[in-house]
Amino acid sequence: MKQVLVIGATGTVGRQVTAQLVARDLGVRAVSRNPGSADLPAVVEVVQGDLGVPSTLDRALEGIDSLFLVWTAPPTAVVAALEGFTRHINRIVFLSSPHQTEHPFFQQPNPVAGLHAEIERRIQNSGLQWTFLRPGMFAANALRWWAPTIRTGSAVRWPNAEAPTAPIHEGDIAAVAVRALCENGHSGKDYVLTGPQLLSQLEQVGIIGEAIGRPLRYEEISPEEARRELLPLMPLAVIDMLMNAWAAGSGWPAYITTSVADLTGTPARTFSDWVTDHAAEFRA
Repeated sequence: MKQVLVIGATGTVGRQVTAQLVARDLGVRAVSRNPGSADLPAVVEVVQGDLGVPSTLDRALEGIDSLFLVWTAPPTAVVAALEGFTRHINRIVFLSSPHQTEHPFFQQPNPVAGLHAEIERRIQNSGLQWTFLRPGMFAANALRWWAPTIRTGSAVRWPNAEAPTAPIHEGDIAAVAVRALCENGHSGKDYVLTGPQLLSQLEQVGIIGEAIGRPLRYEEISPEEARRELLPLMPLAVIDMLMNAWAAGSGWPAYITTSVADLTGTPARTFSDWVTDHAAEFRA
């Protein structure tokens, strides 16, 4: 049986990748700092390890054919982790970002994109078969950004109401990942993945309101207000990157690809589909 290791299995995309691999009756192993709280399907072998301490991954890598990697560790761990991977596996699918995409939204200074570029360079030089996934805006950001406020009945206070994006369902990212892990023909490829439709942030909040059966208020705030109010949610560098991206993308159509449909044979799910899947998490 093919053995796949998922690093990042308890995260938004990694959890979906794990579930879809299990549905294919593949052998799945996951790395977790705390296996007892991983809450993964019983058939998944959960092994203790820490990506930030690459020496702890040796046991998890034994007997593994393919690796799905979400990088969640400091940059200082990259070299040792990649050296460990190359000793054990043949194929790696890396969840990266669309930093090479020629669209103003994706070309703003971004420390995470810089790290992704460095990891990609090292993977390309490793001798492994590799595939890079470059998803755009995650639909799941709405849970972290807006759900707590929506559940209390308060207005969504957010910048750049009209900024257009094409949010993607994490299940669609996972569907492409699973194919790249399990099928031939994806080595040396990088796939930019987006949702199928252009939506402003105001429209996205409206779709959530329709799904939960009550109108939602959106109060647009200035960049200065955003820097103050969003700090509990994310680092200032990420806030600045997002606001720069939303501002740069204004007046441009959102970047949309057909990669999900092309690679899976199934159209990418809409933001409305995503909200339907997660509606309970927006209700009080």
